Amino acid sequence: MNAHALTAPRRLGRTQIEVSALGLGCWAIGGPFTMFGQPDGWGEVDDTESARAIRRALDLGITFFDTADAYGTGHSERVLGKALGSDRGRAVIATKFGYTYDENLRELIGEDPSPEYVRRACQASLTRLGTDYIDLYQLHIGELPEDAALTIRAVLEDMVADGLIRAYGWSTDNVGNAKLFATGEHCASIQHDLNIFSDAPEMLAACQEFDVASINRAPLAMGLLTGKFRADFQLPADDVRANAPSIQWFKDGKPNPELLAKLEAVREILRSDGRTLTQGALAWIWGRSERTIPIPGFKSVAQVEENAGALEFGPLKPAQLAEIHALLHNG
Repeated sequence: MNAHALTAPRRLGRTQIEVSALGLGCWAIGGPFTMFGQPDGWGEVDDTESARAIRRALDLGITFFDTADAYGTGHSERVLGKALGSDRGRAVIATKFGYTYDENLRELIGEDPSPEYVRRACQASLTRLGTDYIDLYQLHIGELPEDAALTIRAVLEDMVADGLIRAYGWSTDNVGNAKLFATGEHCASIQHDLNIFSDAPEMLAACQEFDVASINRAPLAMGLLTGKFRADFQLPADDVRANAPSIQWFKDGKPNPELLAKLEAVREILRSDGRTLTQGALAWIWGRSERTIPIPGFKSVAQVEENAGALEFGPLKPAQLAEIHALLHNG
């Protein structure tokens, strides 16, 4: 085994909750759904394969699963809960709240940060997940006024006391938001974008300062860093990456050509020591901070196995991170 292999569990912030250094993001396994009329899922999905992938992840030592009630308007939570089954105790489940939705139409229709809705959403997630507690409950709305955020934080503290949740966090890229939530007694994490194209030094510093975990969404730049996309690849219309203008890694349903060129420039560093590109991208994240927990998405057993393989290699070395930074930003 590699001397730098990440086999030891990581604590979620100040809590006693231990998780694997790699998690899995469960957005894609939610299947098709829309957000305000636009596709917000990752296309069709095979629930049986999703369940096999989750079981395989457990076998490979991955214990952290991040989902949301919004993903497939509840479908992702149902698939995850059923797949874990009697092994729920082996897993740490993180889910999110804040969006309202029509589960029958599979459509997100709005936002609701009210205390009453937070509790209703939690009960609904508990039912879909088939559990009586949630390990990590995260606010899914990225921006809120300070008074609203503090109100939600207080509600979440009460929910910890009630035994409904063990800890909470915020999925936001706003460092000020992160600091506001992180002062809460049972705040354990901030979830934010982090990959070689989208570094977040200020957010990582805030996670260090307030002793919370850094949960990393888009660690593979929504698939771009896997190396499977050619410049002329056209994503299907029901894929969120083909429609969301805020997604910088793809443009007009195709890979961002500037980023493809940057990936080519650092390809050999990411593939060092026998890693795949995917494994190198995850290794970069672990090299950035010991608090990081990347949560790449998946649709298949094969993807889970490749992601899990990164644990055996461990993080990139500081010199490799410096070289990547120079090539991406000073070249």
